[in-house]
Amino acid sequence: MKKIILSIALILTIIVACKTTNSSNDTKKLSISFEPKSNSKVSGTATFTEKNGKVTFVAKLTGLTPGLHAIHIHEKSDCSAADGSSAGGHWNPTFKNHGKWGVGEYHRGDIGNFTADANGNGTISMTTDEWSIGGEDPTKDILGKGLIVHQGSDDFVSQPAGNAGARVACSAIIK
Repeated sequence: MKKIILSIALILTIIVACKTTNSSNDTKKLSISFEPKSNSKVSGTATFTEKNGKVTFVAKLTGLTPGLHAIHIHEKSDCSAADGSSAGGHWNPTFKNHGKWGVGEYHRGDIGNFTADANGNGTISMTTDEWSIGGEDPTKDILGKGLIVHQGSDDFVSQPAGNAGARVACSAIIK
C-alpha cells in the first residue's frame, strides 16, 4: 500500500512539474524603456507579454504635455537620432493604408492615441493576436522594431502616418 501511495505521489509531482514547465514556456515577456527625443523630457516603460497566441501591450509614460498623444510601432529598433527619425516609418508588414486599429485598413504598428493627464502621465494598453514576440511569422514579429511616442494625436486619416507630430520618445523592441 505504501508503494502505491508513493508511486501516485511521484506521478502527481511529475504531472505538476510538467504543467508548470509548459505554462512558463508558453509565456514570453519583454520590458523596455523609453528615452526622450526632440528635446522632450518624456520617459517611461512598455511591456509586451505573449500568452496563448495573444500579445498584451502596456506602456506607462511621464513628462508628456497634457492631452492626446499617438504611439506607434516603427520599422527599426534604432533610436540613435535626436529626433527619433532613425526608427523609420510605421511598421507596415501587410502593406495597408494608415488608419485606426481595428477599423478598415491599418498598419500593424498603428497602436493609436492615449491621454496624458494634467501631470503629464499617460498609460495605454491593448491585447492582440496580430503580434508575436519572436514568432515565425515576420508579419507579426515585433522584435527588432521601434516604439515611438508622438507629440500630438494621430488623426487616423493622413497618409502615411497620421500627422501626429514630433517624436518625443523612442524605445527599441529588443531582448
